[in-house]
Amino acid sequence: MSSDLIREVDDTTFDSVVISSGVPVLVDFWAPWCGPCRALAPTVDRIAEERQGQILFCKVNVDESPETAARFGIKGIPTLLYFKGGQVVNQVTGNVPKGQLDAMLV
Repeated sequence: MSSDLIREVDDTTFDSVVISSGVPVLVDFWAPWCGPCRALAPTVDRIAEERQGQILFCKVNVDESPETAARFGIKGIPTLLYFKGGQVVNQVTGNVPKGQLDAMLV
């Protein structure tokens, strides 16, 4: 994970980082034991590098932040939610191709 480009958030920091953000935020709900999550990580890293300064990239470990995962109805991981103005405007679940992730970030 590109720790300088992707910020780890949890139940206590989610609102202050994601909901209050002045820029769009892509949140990756994941877990360390999840194979598809690990497979998707390099794609998310690549997009974070390409869109640095335009979009804030965050990760939420669903095992460590069950309240946030439940709040947004996360049933499967990886699930990526795209926020604008504190609201979810797009989402995708699964290890999807980069083009599909790029397309949701509009």
